[in-house]
Amino acid sequence: MKNILLLGAGKSATVLIDYLLQEADTQDWYLVVADTNKDLIEEKTKKHELSVSVELDIKNDEQRQSLIEFSDIVISMLPPALHILVAQDCLAFGKNLLTASYADDTIKALHNQAVDKGIVFLCEMGLDPGIDHMSALPLINNIKNKGGQITSFKSHCGGLVAPESDNNPWRYKISWNPRNVVLAGKAGAVYKEENKIVEEKYEHLFDCNRMVSFENEGSKQFSYYPNRNSLSYTELYGLQDAETFIRTTLRYPEFMKGWKQIIDLHLTDEQLFYDTDDKTIRDFFREHFKRFKFDTKSIQSKQLTYLGVDDDETLINKGMCSAADVLQFCLEEKIALEPGDKDMIVMLHEIDYLLNGQSHTVKSSLIVTGDDHIRTAMAKTVGLPLGIAAKLILNEQIKLSGVHIPVIKEIYEPVMEELKKFGIHFLESES
Repeated sequence: MKNILLLGAGKSATVLIDYLLQEADTQDWYLVVADTNKDLIEEKTKKHELSVSVELDIKNDEQRQSLIEFSDIVISMLPPALHILVAQDCLAFGKNLLTASYADDTIKALHNQAVDKGIVFLCEMGLDPGIDHMSALPLINNIKNKGGQITSFKSHCGGLVAPESDNNPWRYKISWNPRNVVLAGKAGAVYKEENKIVEEKYEHLFDCNRMVSFENEGSKQFSYYPNRNSLSYTELYGLQDAETFIRTTLRYPEFMKGWKQIIDLHLTDEQLFYDTDDKTIRDFFREHFKRFKFDTKSIQSKQLTYLGVDDDETLINKGMCSAADVLQFCLEEKIALEPGDKDMIVMLHEIDYLLNGQSHTVKSSLIVTGDDHIRTAMAKTVGLPLGIAAKLILNEQIKLSGVHIPVIKEIYEPVMEELKKFGIHFLESES
């Protein structure tokens, strides 16, 4: 029997847990799920006979290392900054590791040690990053194999609210880690456009006028903002010579307008300025606007009202907080998915290329709708690639060692093939 250790049982882990337990009997697996909240784990595993729930303080070295030592593979759904703790233990005990997070420099630096141990650290194995790589690479390789020269690559992805649940002025609901929503874009963005390197500061990212259209299931239009450093993927995709290369996040235009105001109002600042005990949301906003000397009459909007600018009943009670902390609290209170709500994942690749002197454009798009507010589209598209990859590694169908992301056929071909069984497949068109 193979032991799988899953660290973290949050929003994006639900469908992953379902998948691992559905496969456990036929694959001869035993699933250990560890989280700070044991009740949350048991709610998701339903105390399945091939699983055990463990309450874990991830910074407890002895407990964490004991769990990793007796596992065959580790899947970390922890906050990205904690992956390095897990990775170092996986090196010590010779265990394979999967994450849905970006492969940062601290993880990449472990490549040679992982090779020496004969183990694989497979990162970026979720939605974005993850499915974006695994769906783009076959398109790119197909164009190159027929002699095409790619001149422009644009990849867009967004976690949104489904149309049937789109009922607030933000046109957005929380379906994943709310902290990531609050801090999105803070590092600014770098990308390539018409052979020029473009650097954008955080304050300028959320421009609602940058639009992209989907044709799936009726025409849909979204705004986008550039992601982090798109240029880090040009070599991995083999597109160093493309004139345009950009990866973006999709939102409805209304969200972009509102979030631009949020940034301008310093509501994503992370300094610990506010004692929130016995304070209402309204109290916080009044104090914040006085601190930065904003005219409250000029900044009233339906979106801010929806977040609680006038809410004098909801107590925060989180001790010393930053504006970003309180904003996160407001998002969780006001725009979380409610019972009966559904979310929606949208992804679009746009590739321009030249072939035999002619210009062509390929578009490949994906729309996935969640089943409900628990088994969300986000949980499906983040969790299923991890589960499928774990199976492939345990069954020795992926035999890589070192630190990798899914830009290799050995990874993306079987994962994308199995994802089709879950309704995760792309529609392609060419002009």
